Amino acid sequence: MKIREERPEEFGQIYRLVQEAFATAQVSDGTEQDFVEELRRRGGYLPSLALVAEKDGALIGHIMLTKTKWIDAKGEEQNALLLAPLCVKEEYRNQGIGGKLIAESCRRASDAGYSAVFLIGNPDYYTRHGFACIEQYGISPMPASLPLRNCMARELMCGALQGKEGSKVAIE
Repeated sequence: MKIREERPEEFGQIYRLVQEAFATAQVSDGTEQDFVEELRRRGGYLPSLALVAEKDGALIGHIMLTKTKWIDAKGEEQNALLLAPLCVKEEYRNQGIGGKLIAESCRRASDAGYSAVFLIGNPDYYTRHGFACIEQYGISPMPASLPLRNCMARELMCGALQGKEGSKVAIE
């Protein structure tokens, strides 16, 4: 298996991969594939942080990290990323592929100078990959109606989230 950047000519394949993977996911609203396309259109799309897992020439997993708005308690914007969505084809799940996609995308983001990654997801899964509830850091989600238990963060730089009480982050 190889992890690499997505390519524009694969966008159709990735759309179908995300759609198929989320059709059998534990949690899905059925629009994740459209969200991928929306994220690419937004100003925060970073092609170098949109990765695929490939095996024998077939795409079997996908992850995107895009820029997100993080306002600290002083009202200053911080550099942070949103992880959304992460998917692996059903027949390749529980083999560590999602974890490898997370690790590689976070490594690349750290190397690029980003300080933290935020997401909305299953705490039972993401805590195994270094994420913690943003409440632990005193950070609030935007919009405020998001389920706090599922709003998570991971520091890419040691101490990046310490002392950030009162911060707000857009994680949708």
